[in-house]
Amino acid sequence: MLENSILKQLKDEITDYEYTTYISKMKYDENASKSDLAVFIVPNIYLANWIKSKYSEKIAHLFEIYKKIKPEISIIVESQKKDVKSLKSSASKVHNRAILNPSYTFESFVIGGSNQFCFEIAKKISQRQAEVYNPVLIYAGTGNGKTHILNAIGNSVSEKNKNVIYITAEQFLNDFITRIQNNTMDRFRDKYRNCDYLLIDDVQFFGGKEGVQEEFFHTFNELHNKKKQIVMTSDKPPKQILGLEERLKSRFEWGIIADIQPPGLETKITIINQKCRLNQIEIDKEVIDYLAANINDNIRQLEGIILKLNAQASIIGQNITLIMAKNAIKDIQAENLENITLENIIKIVSKELNIKPSEIKSKSRNKTIANARRIVIYLARTLTPNSMPDLARFLNLKDHSSVSKAMKVIKTEIDENIHMKTMVEEIKSKMQNERTSKES
Repeated sequence: MLENSILKQLKDEITDYEYTTYISKMKYDENASKSDLAVFIVPNIYLANWIKSKYSEKIAHLFEIYKKIKPEISIIVESQKKDVKSLKSSASKVHNRAILNPSYTFESFVIGGSNQFCFEIAKKISQRQAEVYNPVLIYAGTGNGKTHILNAIGNSVSEKNKNVIYITAEQFLNDFITRIQNNTMDRFRDKYRNCDYLLIDDVQFFGGKEGVQEEFFHTFNELHNKKKQIVMTSDKPPKQILGLEERLKSRFEWGIIADIQPPGLETKITIINQKCRLNQIEIDKEVIDYLAANINDNIRQLEGIILKLNAQASIIGQNITLIMAKNAIKDIQAENLENITLENIIKIVSKELNIKPSEIKSKSRNKTIANARRIVIYLARTLTPNSMPDLARFLNLKDHSSVSKAMKVIKTEIDENIHMKTMVEEIKSKMQNERTSKES
């Protein structure tokens, strides 16, 4: 069977331990699978979440190599198998229902100041199809909840027997190419132009691809004229999508554009707590606070770290500790903190404390400015190779002894004041995020 060949190929790309512990436990469900959906059954939710976060992209890529179509990978717990079969049997009512992630609901979405507007928009269009906002385009960085929102909309309206299509822009393109090659474009158009909700992820993928843009343009018009709901996600607003035709940019802006900002510290803590509840993982508050402060805004990456820690703790038979958490993210931190500059540190610290960058390098003894200066010194000494004399010159201090004194004061403050410790760690996280966003 081709699927077994794909899993054997994966075996060559991972360690024997990983294959034996995780991949060998997977069983391909031929009955529940389709051309654009590969369903695998595993014994428990822990395995399902770990495989989904760690290996689903690799498996999808291997399917694409062998079958020329990159499917959605669905990892289902054995106890959910009946639900998968029932979903497939009702496919005439709900297209692609099985690929909606059942755990991505409005109830499981953590709301904060960074995403509340987008959440409210999604709720409204779930309750009133194409009446309030149409189309809707949601944009955000990787791992900030765009896919969760799309799935939440799909799960909500599917319960009302709405005809839902949830698909990525890449899958739409692959389907388009296959239909052209098979001379079955009539089926393609019948599928996509007769749904109640078209939920399409990562539309920036259409940039520079003229043929599929032409087809999507007409699909969009047809659905909009029929008052069907169109919801799209992107990693940037329409005007910034390179290679996207002006007529599509214009249509994407017909309705409403909602962005999701990176989550703040408190929101990240809430997200970690929720992920732990869903996956039945126990982590102490100290470890949760550390993870929230030190992992950047990619929530998907955050969940992967939690699952990794749980796997390690299960293997060695002990609770998750702060030392384990630090070891788990040290490679990520090392990668994200490369090439941090003094100018970058001052810029973020001044923004966080609402002062001017020039004030940090001034002679001012104002309490807030002096505190900011000490934070800059601490971060520069721990994250950059700059020496004390270098920092003294950069900050217009008398000499290296001033830097040494500031370091002692801020270290004591961090050790004794949990608020200061958390604030410094969060600033470090913001520097990681800024560097990552510049590279992407």
